[in-house]
Amino acid sequence: MLSLLSLRTQIDAGSLTPRDAIGLCEAAIAEHEPKIQALVSRTLDPAVPAHGPLAGIAVGVKDILDTADLPTQMGSPIYEGWRPRADAAAVARLRRLGAVPLAKTTTTAFAFLDPTGTRNPHHPGHTPGGSSAGSAAAVGAGMLPLALGTQTGGSVIRPAAYCGVVGLKPSFGLLPTVGMKCFSWTLDTLGLFTAGVADAAYALALMTGRPDLDLSATEPGTPRIGVVRQDFCAAAEPEALAALERVRVAAETAGARLRDLPLPALFAEAFGLHGTIQDFEAVQALDWEYTTHRADLGRLLGAHLDAAQGVAPKSYDASLKVADRARRQLPDLFAEHDLDVILTLSAPGPAPEGHASTGDSRFNRLWTLMGVPCVTVPVGRSATGLPLGVQVIARRGDDARALGAARFVETLMGRQSA
Repeated sequence: MLSLLSLRTQIDAGSLTPRDAIGLCEAAIAEHEPKIQALVSRTLDPAVPAHGPLAGIAVGVKDILDTADLPTQMGSPIYEGWRPRADAAAVARLRRLGAVPLAKTTTTAFAFLDPTGTRNPHHPGHTPGGSSAGSAAAVGAGMLPLALGTQTGGSVIRPAAYCGVVGLKPSFGLLPTVGMKCFSWTLDTLGLFTAGVADAAYALALMTGRPDLDLSATEPGTPRIGVVRQDFCAAAEPEALAALERVRVAAETAGARLRDLPLPALFAEAFGLHGTIQDFEAVQALDWEYTTHRADLGRLLGAHLDAAQGVAPKSYDASLKVADRARRQLPDLFAEHDLDVILTLSAPGPAPEGHASTGDSRFNRLWTLMGVPCVTVPVGRSATGLPLGVQVIARRGDDARALGAARFVETLMGRQSA
């Protein structure tokens, strides 16, 4: 994979120019894209800034985020060839930092569940996940060092785990969603895909103007970790649980303090209401598309919106109140158990075989609803060679702690595999 920080180190040392770094990505795209199919469109002769903290860094932009120089088609024939006049806020920020938004990456239609044609870079017969399939696969295949995705249920964390990359879903609202096609204004969150945790931290610090989010070159400390298995939903597959246990043992051996953390019933209730909130808002966010182009919606999305028409405002309002209670209780749960972070599963197992499904987001939806920072870290492979990941979660607004703990896990598991 291409590391953002490695490229920047070479550029700063003078061994690589920003144009050379973009050329590496262009060569990797030429080699891998015919098989992976992660890109919708790309700039063939990009202007490459000579200066800036992200000069020489090619970025993939999920195709529900506006770009002024490339079409924004949202994975749907409804918007085929549509050209916005302006960049989304996050894309504009990346350009000011010197980055090159080189390509638009595939998305499921309106970031829902209808699969794309993208293939898993580790096994083309398995799903890369969704809805940020193209962004995860492009980074996983070594075509890009940084890509933008979005998460409403599990669309950053899950595909990152399936494609063997780091996925960062920051605290809700930390990255702007201006210029992004909305699905659920309560849940939609912009996220990042990178080769390593330090790459994600560096990019997030620059994009938000918060240098404290960047990681130092020193070894991470030993966090206090609560291990969550979400016993209120269907159990994970044995390989995923085994990976979680390997991380637990390695962390305890390294001196970290871990304890099992059962979640109170309120969180199970909130988990069950994620869909009510999402569906009520999606009906409104996609009202024009549903009313005027119902036949052109994806098969799964169209049927889902048909059913979602029946979600009543009363149910939605009640669900928001439960979610708000859970959000307010979560910091107390951290404090009561003296925890820095939560460690849990990124996905129920390795990427499922076939392309009819993008996988299951049941280990992501609660944390998206809570608005907390989540980082998925690759921690090994399944018996068939597919990546496995675990998820590190911190309090809302405590993104630096989530990234530091994720780097701790990454360092531990890297040593084990070395």
